[in-house]
Amino acid sequence: MWLKLNRPQALNSLTLSLVNALTASLKEAQRNPDVRVIVLTGEGRAFCAGADLKDPARSRPESGAEFVHAIGALTELIEACGKPVIAAINGIAVAGGMELVLACDVVIAAESARLGDAHSNYALFPGGGATARLPRKIGLNNAKLVMFTGDLRPASDWKTFGLVSQVVADDGLMEAVSALAAKLASKSPLVLSRMKQALNDALDHPLAVGLRYERALSNLHHFSADRVEGLAAFKEKRAPQFTGQ
Repeated sequence: MWLKLNRPQALNSLTLSLVNALTASLKEAQRNPDVRVIVLTGEGRAFCAGADLKDPARSRPESGAEFVHAIGALTELIEACGKPVIAAINGIAVAGGMELVLACDVVIAAESARLGDAHSNYALFPGGGATARLPRKIGLNNAKLVMFTGDLRPASDWKTFGLVSQVVADDGLMEAVSALAAKLASKSPLVLSRMKQALNDALDHPLAVGLRYERALSNLHHFSADRVEGLAAFKEKRAPQFTGQ
């Protein structure tokens, strides 16, 4: 399922209604067994410029806390989703837009894309997970540099940091993302879900706990139909047909 932020006139900045719509679409994708991969991207020249600071709805005193709760819940939903979520960075990704990227599993960026935190530029404090996820993705000192300066950096810098997996020519972004999505969609959705679960938890556990957790999941996975199908396909030299069971 391709989910495209579609407020190009506002650089796909986030309103509460857009966050709620994206949340609903992600929940729908998660429930639908025919959806095996989710791609998040933007329309126009931006991926997402963060919260829409001009949104009239933000004038209510309680709107800030309401928005922070919604964007926080959305990023947690992306991260916990049992299906791979690919971020296709077509342009600027800033602040809340960066926080959406941080929650995704794989990031592919167009060569001209620029990413950054930018909260510090306006004395704003992040609420979508940047302080927790950014140091885990790129290391503590790099995260401090990015957040303290508020600078936008080219996609190539973010590949060096380790957040962006692949940088491609602007006109090849959709083709590259489609190819990756098709490859992931051909895998067992069950094994990818279990791998994602174990990998997400890995950095929060001591090594010994992580190894025990992996063995427990591996033992559970021995009883799956997809594992039986994968081994049968290997022996019969054919493409496997996975059902997610």
